[in-house]
Amino acid sequence: MTTRLLIGLAGGGGLGFGYYKLVGCASGTCPLTSNPIISTIYGAALGVLVATSFK
Repeated sequence: MTTRLLIGLAGGGGLGFGYYKLVGCASGTCPLTSNPIISTIYGAALGVLVATSFK
């Protein structure tokens, strides 16, 4: 269970940061993608949610 959480956390965080780098927000007004820390945290949270949904 712990391994699954860590994989979800790392994978989601990496995908969140990748989304910031590749898509991002040019104007800076997008609440999720204008800040790399926020997009990484949201990605990590979603990664944990997805990882815990599997049995």
